[in-house]
Amino acid sequence: MTYQYWDKETETLPRGDLEAFQLSSLRAAVVRAFGSPFYAARLAEAGIGGPEDFRTQADLRRIPFTTKGDLRAAFPYGMLAVPKDEIIRLHASSGTTGVPTTIYFAKKDLERWSSYVARSIYSTGCTRSDVFQNMITYGLFTGGLGFHYGAEEVGMLVIPSGPGNTARQFRLMKDFGTTVVHATPSFLLHVQSKMEEEGVARSELALRKAFAGAEPYSEDTRRRIEKLLAVDVYNSYGLSEMNGPGVAFECQAKDGMHLWEDGYIAEIVDPDTLEVLPEGETGELVLTILCREATPILRYRTRDLTSFYTEVCPCGRTHRRIRRITGRTDDMLIINGVNVFPSQIEEVIMAMGEVGNNYLIVVEKDGALDRLTVKTEVGPDIFMDDARPLNALRERIRKTLQASISINPHVELHEPGALPVSEGKAKRVVDSRPKDV
Repeated sequence: MTYQYWDKETETLPRGDLEAFQLSSLRAAVVRAFGSPFYAARLAEAGIGGPEDFRTQADLRRIPFTTKGDLRAAFPYGMLAVPKDEIIRLHASSGTTGVPTTIYFAKKDLERWSSYVARSIYSTGCTRSDVFQNMITYGLFTGGLGFHYGAEEVGMLVIPSGPGNTARQFRLMKDFGTTVVHATPSFLLHVQSKMEEEGVARSELALRKAFAGAEPYSEDTRRRIEKLLAVDVYNSYGLSEMNGPGVAFECQAKDGMHLWEDGYIAEIVDPDTLEVLPEGETGELVLTILCREATPILRYRTRDLTSFYTEVCPCGRTHRRIRRITGRTDDMLIINGVNVFPSQIEEVIMAMGEVGNNYLIVVEKDGALDRLTVKTEVGPDIFMDDARPLNALRERIRKTLQASISINPHVELHEPGALPVSEGKAKRVVDSRPKDV
């Protein structure tokens, strides 16, 4: 395979040179961080006086971790490190507290962000001749505008369709010859399920690639999308605290996501002890952003669980790769004392050909115990009025899940289209247990 590079010199920089660049950029990031009220106090409290305290990358560990709670406590301007008249955009995400985490961008920050997204898109084999349909939410969410400007930098024709309205999505695809789409994996599956209903034949579409992100999903889900839509699906990783999309992306080799280390320093730590783990072990990803001036963030606990590849990628890039996100430390469900990640359940369900594209995990109290119910739609070839095959499928799902998660779940089978579909990030878990339990 012939691999293409957006910036070959940077993407294939020898490790020693790349790490030296990171150290130099870290020192500059520390200087910028002192310009924010939050880090001026946090770094001084840690006994850090300035960039001279960072002689090697190991000195990064002197900096305390930053959490989402810190960002909310610093709202609205406590993390801002430049004068207000230098910022030209903000993005924000809200949470259960109602206080958003807000990230500010100066003009150069947006230019750098777009270049990382362009690099990511180009690394998948896309070119300026592609037509890119962005079926993701625009607005304060970073996914829409992040991919939009990155695709424009590549030179692609960008269709900012946003999510929802599958009839319009198909019309745009046919009218303008869309070759690449970006959406959540759940919406891609929903789009495929609507093709027959909308009278759309796959032969009418020019689609060849899809970027799936914004929600965790399994390798079996990727394979299902690729088979059903006949497209090449690429994994991507990003989070609003680190700009958004463009933090890490699969190349044409599709063997792990390259984390762009000229823009970020990545660590993987034990989520309980917070000690940095040896290369290759799974833990929580911690990121320091090097490519943003307005809102520097140092050692941010992403809560995402992953590990580094230890082998070199066949594409020749030297930037380390991370494995697909297996879950989040704060998404883990504790059910009757057993730790369960929703991704474990998805992996089992999506591997079964008789099962449809949509599912829901429900956790509730049943007396003193927790009750886990997995609701899933069946495939279009399964007849709901035939009890024997339905019962056999239900039992097979139950046994396979029990072997995977060590819990005996209740399984409900539903007709195709019966479960709610989300146009944004899919809501896969409903936990109705009392919050103090």
